[in-house]
Amino acid sequence: MLTVALWLVWSFYVQAQVPGKIAQTNQVLLPNGWKLSPAGRGLPLGDLPLNIQLSASGKYLAVTNNGQSTQSLQLIDPKSEKLLDEKVLSKSWYGLAFNSDEKKIYASGGNDNWILAFSIQNNKFGEADTIKLGAPWPKNKICPTGIAVNKRNTTLYTVTKEDSSLYIIDPGRRKVLKQVKLTAEAYSCILSPDEKTLYISIWGGSEVACYNTTTGALSILPTGNHPNELLLNKKGNLLFVANANDNSVSVINTVTRKTIELISATLYPTKLTGSTTNGLALSANEKTLYIANADNNCLAVFDVTKPGNSLSQGFIPVGWYPTNVKILGSKILVANGKGFTSMANPKGPRPVKRTDNSGYKLGATNTKEQYIGGLFKGTLSFIDAPHPEQLKAYTRQVYANTPFNEQVTAQAPGEEGNPIPRKKGEKSPIKHVFYIIKENRTYDQVLGDMPQGNGDTSLCIFGKQVTPNHHAIANEFVLLDNFYVDAEVSADGHNWSMAAYATDFIEKTWPTSYGGRGGNYDSEGTRKIGDPRDGYIWDYCKRAGISYRTYGEFVDDGKPNIKSLQGHYCVKSPGFDLAVQDIKREEIWAHDFDSLLTINEVPKFNTIRISNDHTSGQKRGAISPIAAVADNDLAIGRFIEHLSKSSIWKESVVFILEDDAQNGSDHIDAHRSPVFVAGPYVRRNAIIHNMYSTSGVLRTIELILGLPPMSQYDAAAMPLYECFMSKPDTSPYVAKAAQVDIEQRNVAVNESSKRSQLFNFAKEDAVPDLDLNEVIWKSVKGEGSVMPAPKRSAFVILEKKKKDDDD
Repeated sequence: MLTVALWLVWSFYVQAQVPGKIAQTNQVLLPNGWKLSPAGRGLPLGDLPLNIQLSASGKYLAVTNNGQSTQSLQLIDPKSEKLLDEKVLSKSWYGLAFNSDEKKIYASGGNDNWILAFSIQNNKFGEADTIKLGAPWPKNKICPTGIAVNKRNTTLYTVTKEDSSLYIIDPGRRKVLKQVKLTAEAYSCILSPDEKTLYISIWGGSEVACYNTTTGALSILPTGNHPNELLLNKKGNLLFVANANDNSVSVINTVTRKTIELISATLYPTKLTGSTTNGLALSANEKTLYIANADNNCLAVFDVTKPGNSLSQGFIPVGWYPTNVKILGSKILVANGKGFTSMANPKGPRPVKRTDNSGYKLGATNTKEQYIGGLFKGTLSFIDAPHPEQLKAYTRQVYANTPFNEQVTAQAPGEEGNPIPRKKGEKSPIKHVFYIIKENRTYDQVLGDMPQGNGDTSLCIFGKQVTPNHHAIANEFVLLDNFYVDAEVSADGHNWSMAAYATDFIEKTWPTSYGGRGGNYDSEGTRKIGDPRDGYIWDYCKRAGISYRTYGEFVDDGKPNIKSLQGHYCVKSPGFDLAVQDIKREEIWAHDFDSLLTINEVPKFNTIRISNDHTSGQKRGAISPIAAVADNDLAIGRFIEHLSKSSIWKESVVFILEDDAQNGSDHIDAHRSPVFVAGPYVRRNAIIHNMYSTSGVLRTIELILGLPPMSQYDAAAMPLYECFMSKPDTSPYVAKAAQVDIEQRNVAVNESSKRSQLFNFAKEDAVPDLDLNEVIWKSVKGEGSVMPAPKRSAFVILEKKKKDDDD
């Protein structure tokens, strides 16, 4: 029986599962279980605004939009709160600076490896000059980020995230004067008031570099982990540094070069990552510090009148993933990277004006932007500095928006006698966890034909005939039709799947590479700056003394990508490789498993990559999409059958999920995806409609293994205890034979096959996803068929809706 307290917690979760705006509380529910209720007024921006800058007098506000779809530079009148002008850019990334006379603005050209210099006349951008740092990507890997200009407009400084350097430039001659190597990737830079020191945040480390502009000497100031935004007071004697991975702000006395204070920006006293501090602003009188917490969707407000003894004043609710904050008089300006809500588009994006569920007017949609990577449009919040009573109300609202707190961290919701423990130290009868990661499918694509679930059969292209095992597992164990991945794409999806978190580096850089603007796939442990501060779930196992092993996940070219997997991986298991069938992956796992079982050494935690449901589109000679998904299905079925006939089945559980849901349509939400749970302690013939997430799966695994949460997201997520029963049913699973030819190859010569020949399938998501979605659809439905536009929203809809309910 649930205790009264637990029932209240559970009731809160159930009541939160309503579509769109929650009328009673004026909140918007996101697919990760967090909520939004942005303060102030809103102005639509472009795709992923990362930086906003005010001109010297405050006449102009510039915005750089750096998302997957259209990138742009915007000019705004912050007083009238109106857009003045906009320039579409081929490539851009974060860097932005006005010159002192407000007649020119400099913007990073991203992987074109240049600085764009726009003149400003009559409130409009002129044509841009370019200051080249080197040849464009991929010949050179540079990518300018933060930009600073001296008051005489004679020297421009820019730092980079690809070659980790400082470039000193004469902007008049458009000439690079000097390059200085830094210790790791840089994010932003700022000049001291006397212009003798340039401070540089070393994003890929835990320090600020100090460049002496007179002598050229370089020195270091220690900070927290992942420093990004920098802020100086007017005197220049105090430097504020936002530390994204530590949820904190370092306050440094620039005279003594000592950190005098570390401000925690979190909602609760926690060391868990997940606030992602990444924006800073001081009030006009410099008595109040505003801190943007990207992953808490709020501003933290501190009284800093006594340096070294700052006092928390409360919080202000803003939009989704705030990336930057500025102050103009008594007005607070906040760039919300993902806007105020994710948007539904039941008949595809249409060029019409509409209002989102938060009540803010949005601009015309782009008919090409159907893909999740370009779906979230940023917004600019204008918030009047709150008086004390208003700030108290705002603070209450921020706490009401978050499911994270100290109580759920220490003790998860659950029920007595359930195999899923509620806190560390409690034992589970389940001893072995098998965690299978697949690639990129939505719920409707695979399970949309199951009548007992909330599916849309018109969007189901890999139904029961193609995926008999997926359907059988959902039927024989549990069908969950309200599960959402925490990620948008694979670049953040694999990190979310293994850490319940993606760093600000991952979140802010994947749209560049996915938009075809250069850049590498820097996820899955392939680049240190992308790794969470405390590592992935394998690192937690290692510290806890829990045995673990990976089969292809975070492995490339036969070698693991992270140190903790050395000696803990199956050498023969391939990483991402569409040329290897999934039934072969299952065979490799089964052979290794049997060998370990013989010596009683099967690890407690096992991660397995079975991922050919990604497909190779209609590339000629490659396995066809239907065959690839059917191969994946058969491998999953054989995996569970093999395990179920082993001696440890009685104390095992299998979790199967997609790292993301980007490659298809779903009539409920772009993040909705199939998830499967199988094992003796898993309920049989059950249908579950309540809301769960990737982080909830990880929270369940952690509780079984006795691990602590890895971030605020899995700490707050609801464990899947509803899927489990106290009395085990050890009957084995019988794999269902493939109903289609899993060896079928693409042989047709048509427009889709020609498009597919140009796709790069060597790495996850190196293919334009909307294009891949379309060729997969046509391979199943016919070359002449028209793929329905994906329907997107950030809300949970429990009731089955009519397909045409919003014509």
